[in-house]
Amino acid sequence: MSRLKNSLGPLYPIAATATVVLFIFFISRISLALWQTERVNDAEGWSHLLVSGLRIDISSICYLLILPALLSSLISGEHLIGRVWHTVLRVWITAGLWLVVYMEVATVPFIIEYDLRPNRLFIEYLVYPKEVFGMLWTGYKLELFIGFLVSVVTVVVGWKWSKHLIVDLRYPKWYWRPAIALFVVALGVMGARSSLGHRPLNPAMVAFSSDPLVNDLVLNSSYSVIFAAKQMGAESSAFKLYPLMDSKKIIREVRANMLVEDDGFISESSPTLANHTASFNGKPKNIVILLLESHGARYVSRLGGIDASPNLNKLIDEGWAFSRMYATGTRSVRGIEAVTTGFSPTPARSVVKLGKSQTNFFTIADLLKDQGYHTQFIYGGESHFDNMKSFFLGNGFTDMQDFPTFESPEFVGSWGVSDEDLYNKADSQFTQLAAKGKPFFSLVFSSSNHSPFEYPDNKITPYNSPKNTVENAVKYADFAVGAFFDKAKKSNYWDNTIFVVVADHDARATGNLPVPIGHFKIPAIILGGGIEPRFDTRLASQLDIPPTLLSLAGVSSTNPMIGHDLTKDVPLYKQRAMMQRDKNFGWMTADNNVVVLRPEKGISTYRYDPDTDTLTESKVETNIVECAHAHAMWGSLAFNEAFYTAQPSLDFLTK
Repeated sequence: MSRLKNSLGPLYPIAATATVVLFIFFISRISLALWQTERVNDAEGWSHLLVSGLRIDISSICYLLILPALLSSLISGEHLIGRVWHTVLRVWITAGLWLVVYMEVATVPFIIEYDLRPNRLFIEYLVYPKEVFGMLWTGYKLELFIGFLVSVVTVVVGWKWSKHLIVDLRYPKWYWRPAIALFVVALGVMGARSSLGHRPLNPAMVAFSSDPLVNDLVLNSSYSVIFAAKQMGAESSAFKLYPLMDSKKIIREVRANMLVEDDGFISESSPTLANHTASFNGKPKNIVILLLESHGARYVSRLGGIDASPNLNKLIDEGWAFSRMYATGTRSVRGIEAVTTGFSPTPARSVVKLGKSQTNFFTIADLLKDQGYHTQFIYGGESHFDNMKSFFLGNGFTDMQDFPTFESPEFVGSWGVSDEDLYNKADSQFTQLAAKGKPFFSLVFSSSNHSPFEYPDNKITPYNSPKNTVENAVKYADFAVGAFFDKAKKSNYWDNTIFVVVADHDARATGNLPVPIGHFKIPAIILGGGIEPRFDTRLASQLDIPPTLLSLAGVSSTNPMIGHDLTKDVPLYKQRAMMQRDKNFGWMTADNNVVVLRPEKGISTYRYDPDTDTLTESKVETNIVECAHAHAMWGSLAFNEAFYTAQPSLDFLTK
């Protein structure tokens, strides 16, 4: 030990602390996993739990100790500054040990209560100390005593132990210190990031199971809480950015715009929850969403764009196509949010990335899983990107078919396999699932039309040059879609499946308009057995896709979605498009009246000219403005009050 202390010098306290913390994390995770052995076995997760858990722990330790390691390298010594630093270091080590130990001890009762590691709820409770302490004192006296006792013991032992760490240290010459500091920082940053990609390690990267608790066991509780705190900072609220509106009025306006009678709503604790009857009465059909990356309407000539999508033009004539379909946002996660959850856009990040929606958030995958469907996500890249994997596994998706599951793909680019490889995989999966006779729901997300626009050679006649342009990538993506449907029409699953081909968003939302409406217009085509050709000119939103698919597939349900079932008549005054561009919210009516809400600028009204893609200031009727305002607020209200969960919250309206 003495030799090790001499070798590490001022970094010895850091190394010793890292070793002890790593041991604590390991013992805690093993104990929790043994406690939950049945669930870990069901997920076949022991090896993943240990290997990915070690990765998370090393990252956590690096975040905890990188700063004291740097300062110890530079200023530790027997001089005055060094002695002051050693006192600060002892406080740091003791506080770090207390945080780690306390959070792991607190994990057991938290799992018993919430079936998850401590997360954002742990932080939110700190806002209400009086109420929470009263609750804990009433029902958790033993846990409080254990927590207090462990805290005292950890602080006392940690403080005494840290004293032994800083005595009899050897210090390097001054000219070696900068080099040591640089090495320590580089090592710490690499350990903290735990990734050579453009995004550091996050819970989605290590998620592997549809069981949220098993995924949480991979983490440690300190990491889980701190990550949740970081996420909470991204949750912008419409109530902080837009003019205020009474919550009850918001609910009334949102309900009034739905295709549900006043007496059709069944829960005050989930205000939009209602029974929805499917238009198709036969045996429930499979549902497939082909979500096209960045494939705006401006690349489809039948929708007024350039002629870069000949196959989509063909499918428009063969299926039920929409001439006025609008995306809800400008990011893939916003499109995923719309077509899988039917949740309206907010100024916060998409629910796919927010901590509070990682479990128990309504999705059609969860609904369909409960009705006996096999639910899957097929993606040619790494599904942890944009937190998709974590969100999906926590909310109803049970089968993740991403890049590691592809065998011998013909082409691999920066974002994963080509769209042809993707759709070949999808066709193979659907064929196998259809043979088993079990209904399935699949979200298939393409990626070829994404910068740097890589695609295989000799597949298309380029639209322009050089090769790697957005127009050529769009044309290749269109080619791959066409090839897929040529196969699908001859398959064993075609007659029993409802497909929708829809873009997640346009390639770019540019321009100086507060909401560039022309860049939100996207293609959307429904195809499959029993779908008659139709060119639908009604104004529609991505939010209308999931309820329409459920209706066409014969799935009646109780759900909180506010989108319209487009198999039914939608009155002209209820047709609308909702669009979120960063913090700006846009609402457009069927006759092209537009309401825009912007932070600190209130509400503006316009007239939209689709031919010139321009907005002209214009007066809009008050009832339209109020409806738009309510929908701009609804997403934040529903998210904050847990109105959109699989299990409705306590009755908000009685508050």
